[in-house]
Amino acid sequence: MCSNEDSFAYQILNLTNRFYSDYPDPPYKEIVRKNSRPYNCLLIQSHYGYFICIPYRSHINHRYAFKFKKSIRSKRTNSGLDYSKIVIIKKSEYIGSADAIVDKDEYNETRDNVEYIKNDAQQYIDNYVNYLMGKSVKYDKKEFERIYRFSTLQYFHSELGITG
Repeated sequence: MCSNEDSFAYQILNLTNRFYSDYPDPPYKEIVRKNSRPYNCLLIQSHYGYFICIPYRSHINHRYAFKFKKSIRSKRTNSGLDYSKIVIIKKSEYIGSADAIVDKDEYNETRDNVEYIKNDAQQYIDNYVNYLMGKSVKYDKKEFERIYRFSTLQYFHSELGITG
């Protein structure tokens, strides 16, 4: 487990084979896989009682992400942490036990910005939940669909407490 000065815990890891067997493609086609291997993820604990797993991606072509700015790779490929592919985890058996290896510069940028990433990712999730629960007028239907059409959050309504 890693942590910053505010004792906010996070870890960089992979999801287990059990997770991928419980969420196969199809029907869970938006969950990221790379040549049948899992992506490296930033795992952070939500105050709602679940873990948020944000995958590291080499190419992100939308703004719903934390994009790295300091690594050599990021200058070539728009790498970052992709909020649209967040996985919500409640079962500990879905969380790998070994730390994943990521680009050193991207690790440092993650560490330096983890509190911002945590809040930004949680806001992305909260906006989704609030819209579907009728608690938000932040988006009209067209804008909501544009932002969340390819989001993995659609697979985690039970974990997010979305009813109806």
